[in-house]
Amino acid sequence: MTDPVKSRREQILDSASRLFSERGYHATSMRDLASELGMQGGSLYAHISGKEELLVEIVNRASRQFDAALFTLRDVPLPPEDKLREAMRRHIQVVADNMDSATVFFHEWKHLSPAAYARVTSWRDSIDAFYRELITEGVHAGAFRPDLDPKSAAYLVLSAVNWAYTWYRPGGPLTPRDVADTFADMLLRGLRAETTGARRE
Repeated sequence: MTDPVKSRREQILDSASRLFSERGYHATSMRDLASELGMQGGSLYAHISGKEELLVEIVNRASRQFDAALFTLRDVPLPPEDKLREAMRRHIQVVADNMDSATVFFHEWKHLSPAAYARVTSWRDSIDAFYRELITEGVHAGAFRPDLDPKSAAYLVLSAVNWAYTWYRPGGPLTPRDVADTFADMLLRGLRAETTGARRE
């Protein structure tokens, strides 16, 4: 059911996110989307140019949400362990708050046109670089093991937080913070320098 308070375009984006998430981008037709919204098929084109425009906007909107949550952490004066934990909390919170668009973002982005695909690839590189920076800061500060490979460690963290969309269900026994802290506890045991004591907020 659509939200009457939202603009028609926002309603279309929300419905497209849900249908693309449930059925997949290619399996969702414009007729399916129109039916979901209670519209005539031709009426959709008064608001959008086509299905790919919706996919691009859903992916762009998701990337902006991750950027706003994560990149503001760069200048926050937190110890390396706490900053990595907070990044994981924020990352999983974005996923949990936007399950449909997160699913589309992580699973359906491969259907984008070459130009849009390249933008997503560039964004993924920037998120990868962000987590590498956090790991490298921890190594330099002596909080993380000096023999760590920041690239491999960042991939491990990203594998944990990105794939939460495949199994996490809001309203279950674990909050997004619980999930992030559980993952962080396990990962930090492997990252932590031997001289650093266990820490947990």
